[in-house]
Amino acid sequence: MNLRARVYVEKQKKDGESKLKARFSLLKEKGVGPEMIRKDATMRRIKAEIRKANERLASIAAQEKLNQERVQAKEQKLAAKKAEREAAIKGTVEEPAGKKEKKGKKEKSGKEAKPEKKKEKKEKKAAPAAENKEENK
Repeated sequence: MNLRARVYVEKQKKDGESKLKARFSLLKEKGVGPEMIRKDATMRRIKAEIRKANERLASIAAQEKLNQERVQAKEQKLAAKKAEREAAIKGTVEEPAGKKEKKGKKEKSGKEAKPEKKKEKKEKKAAPAAENKEENK
């Protein structure tokens, strides 16, 4: 919902409430019972307009709250970056906290044995395939 529309939606709500009061007093003067007032089509339409205005106001409020949270998060992020820069200038911090160093790979003691096993497995698979070709001939 457009945040600038808040003023117009509030005005629509106030107008609807005043119409509702006027219609209610008119029906009371005519001597209409409460059951008929509840069923009156004009009253229901006016109440629907008020409900719509309330929903619009709620969505505007939610959007404003979200925008405010975004602004605060942005300010906090900028403040953190500024503090990091100041600390780096003073020499207290060598690297920014946001970047992590990559871990080096660990050396394994049996590193040479694994490639040999793979070669042996490939040879075993290739041997039966060669035998099958000879048998088919």
